[in-house]
Amino acid sequence: MGVRNLVVIGVSTGGPLTLKSLFSELPPLDAAFLIVLHITPQMDYRIAQGLAAVASMPVTLAEEGEQLRNGNIYLAPGGLHLRLDGNSKVVLCDGPRVNYVQPSVDVTMLSLTRPLKGAMIGIVLTGMGKDGAEGIRHMKNMGGVTIAQDQKSSTIYGMPKAAAQTGAVDYVLPPRKIAGKLMELLKQIG
Repeated sequence: MGVRNLVVIGVSTGGPLTLKSLFSELPPLDAAFLIVLHITPQMDYRIAQGLAAVASMPVTLAEEGEQLRNGNIYLAPGGLHLRLDGNSKVVLCDGPRVNYVQPSVDVTMLSLTRPLKGAMIGIVLTGMGKDGAEGIRHMKNMGGVTIAQDQKSSTIYGMPKAAAQTGAVDYVLPPRKIAGKLMELLKQIG
């Protein structure tokens, strides 16, 4: 029993504020949202709480063995990589840093396999470095929809720029427009 629609978001520097501006615009949507933010284990719970305060969907830290559910937002815990088994079951793993970070969004995105019954959407938001570029290319190759944050609204235009430079990004938008695009692509719940 996998999720029907999956949205994977990679973000780093400037992430918490950007995520708040994105999720405060969204109604409950028929998708599981998985956020991979470059954070330390000390910060992850606080960031999840801050996001839960503005989001219309429940926000939790992803746990080992958990099955993702639609209408929920999951934050990858700090200090571990997160892979998805069968596009829906959380597998947390130690292991070396990837792109100098842990968790790495590339690790999460590259663990996705097809087919998914519904939409598979990859988003790369503000951040330093190039984490997410390989993952975005992989998701596009599997028929996913790919989005990168625009330069003007990014705190640091590293990750979205690297993603856009792969040529595999469908839309380059500020967070509010990303919210609108997600509402177009996904059904509302309730």
